[in-house]
Amino acid sequence: MNCSQKDVLNIKDLCVSYPHSKKWVLDNFTLNLGSGERLALLGSSGSGKSTVAKALLQIIPAGSICRGEILLNGNDLLKKPNEALHKLRGELIGLVFQDPGTRLNPLMTIGEHLMDTLHSHQPDQSSSFRRMRSEELLKKVGINPQRFNSYPHEFSGGMRQRVAIALAIALNPPLIIADEPTSSLDVAIANQIMGELSFLCDELGSSLLLITHDLALASRWCSRMAILDHGKIVEESPTQNLINYPGSCLAKKLVDAAKKREGAAFEVKPVAKTILEVNRLRCWHSLGGMPWKSNWLRAIDEVSFSLHVGETLGVVGVSGCGKSTLCRALLGLIPIRGGEVNLLGTNLAKLKGNHLKIARQSLQMIFQDPFASLNPKMTVLETVSDPLLLHGLATKTSAKEQVRFLLEQVGLTPVDYFINRLPNHLSGGQQQRVAIARSLSLSPKILICDESISMLDLEIQADILDLLHLLQKDLGLAIIFITHDLSVASSFCHRVIVLDQGKIVEEGPAQQIFQDPKSLLTKELIRASPTIFSPV
Repeated sequence: MNCSQKDVLNIKDLCVSYPHSKKWVLDNFTLNLGSGERLALLGSSGSGKSTVAKALLQIIPAGSICRGEILLNGNDLLKKPNEALHKLRGELIGLVFQDPGTRLNPLMTIGEHLMDTLHSHQPDQSSSFRRMRSEELLKKVGINPQRFNSYPHEFSGGMRQRVAIALAIALNPPLIIADEPTSSLDVAIANQIMGELSFLCDELGSSLLLITHDLALASRWCSRMAILDHGKIVEESPTQNLINYPGSCLAKKLVDAAKKREGAAFEVKPVAKTILEVNRLRCWHSLGGMPWKSNWLRAIDEVSFSLHVGETLGVVGVSGCGKSTLCRALLGLIPIRGGEVNLLGTNLAKLKGNHLKIARQSLQMIFQDPFASLNPKMTVLETVSDPLLLHGLATKTSAKEQVRFLLEQVGLTPVDYFINRLPNHLSGGQQQRVAIARSLSLSPKILICDESISMLDLEIQADILDLLHLLQKDLGLAIIFITHDLSVASSFCHRVIVLDQGKIVEEGPAQQIFQDPKSLLTKELIRASPTIFSPV
């Protein structure tokens, strides 16, 4: 690839190896980025995407090997002394992290974060100037300057990500790196965030390097894509060319997985028998107030629906609509304020002791973050056998045989390779398969999947959806599939309910809702859901 005078970034033959490892995480990595261009860097987990960002910022661990050439506006970053690198981070490169909640200091106000960044790079400017600039930045990212003294925990995930963008653009850098900036956000908020980030890059004339595993997101916001596999660029081309005519094996897999994810619904027909009936369920949280005038948050408010044997019911909505509260209420993890949850005709609220314990075996959960849901000190064998032992359904000897069967069932073969491994020795997809095996150990009738694929790569998402579909077919499982992505729900679910502020605003067959939405919220969710056919 030829370097251009208009290029902001030129990376040539970059090789990176971490301490105590003989493996090159980046192997002769070469990439150019033009002025004002938006480029997506895509790849599976472990491909080296985040290492690219770390190498650009020179924040790789001490003892790592980093060689090659990184030119940013003509400056060779690998030859910069440490004191110069401090100015680099912020003035030449702005970084938007994946999870702003873990990057913002909980003891500092939002304003203090901005003021601190400006003071660090512009110590000669007056405090009043920095205050004015901070308020201007908040306005640019859609936050009322009156929230200057708010703390990060007082902001939603979307608002925290807006703060991260404000910090990234504070010093008008020529290059902004966004590392999975929307993976923890619902599609409506993610669409807003990417729209604002793209607009600000255009306004500043900054180039954008979007690091992501989401092909659909990349196709909507970037004009060029580069596919990274095992530390090497295996394909690079304009977005629509790559989608329409993928050349590398990995690009073909990503495009096929995206099409499958957005394709027709699975041909699984539920039976007429109702397994779960929810009637006028209410989950209200007290927000205090005067005794004669209590203030309530109506997280779930008069929600009613049914679930049939072998059916997948999608529950869709933006962050804060009540999806997770509904999960917890169905599992009996939070008290309900009214209504009924009937499992096979039995009201769970009327069960106590051992009867309730047995009934709860029929409802099992698969969580959003597979790694966080697994005990890091327990092996796969211990994790999957734990429910069996807790419920007294097996001895240690018989539990081991059941675990072997379950691991085969979820595709973790050869079993002997996985059974004694710890979670940190597994990939994200393998961790989620362990979580699924654990949920199946009690022979449930209903699986509740709470955003169970949102943190996985596109290929792994397709694999997990295929697995759930196969398990449903073989075991007759009913599935409640919680998601913020209506395009996934439309292809995987039989029916969908759309939640908004604790109420159902639309309900019907998945494909019908996707093709002919009625409520304003459903229309917005469909518009915000990126597909590989979205215009750039």
